[in-house]
Amino acid sequence: MSEPTPKHFRDAMRAFVGNCSLITTGQAEAATGLIVTSAISLSAEPPLLLACVNRNSSSWPVLKETGSFGWSSLGAAHQGVAERFSGFNGTKGLARYDGAEWETAVTGVRLLKGAPTAFDCSIEEMIDRGTHSILIGRVQAIRTNPGAGALIYWNGGYRSLAE
Repeated sequence: MSEPTPKHFRDAMRAFVGNCSLITTGQAEAATGLIVTSAISLSAEPPLLLACVNRNSSSWPVLKETGSFGWSSLGAAHQGVAERFSGFNGTKGLARYDGAEWETAVTGVRLLKGAPTAFDCSIEEMIDRGTHSILIGRVQAIRTNPGAGALIYWNGGYRSLAE
């Protein structure tokens, strides 16, 4: 056993397989988003989702200001989307949306067309813990796309799972 330094903790967390999800927020020129592997269901009645967002993320202040977000799970064909929204090549803000098709949801956020599932959410609560905020979203609308596969994150990289 070793001391849980931040680097050791991050390295250990890479051993978990995580479904890649895209959190989108903001509108027009303020549109932004980020990739998370920490998005899960919280409750079916009422329908609530939970995601953890680093408060140093450029998307965090926009989430706080707008009070809404989209959650699109990423399919097998969405590695490019994941890389843009992860900022691998320095892409920021609105430019992250280039190269994919989007639809505008009830709250005004963008959802990825072709995503296995997408949720339009209003923010019910943001709880600060450590470096992150626990984002609790109330689901306003749902769209599903069976057969889109999944994009997962494991051991520091993206991997596609096709059906």
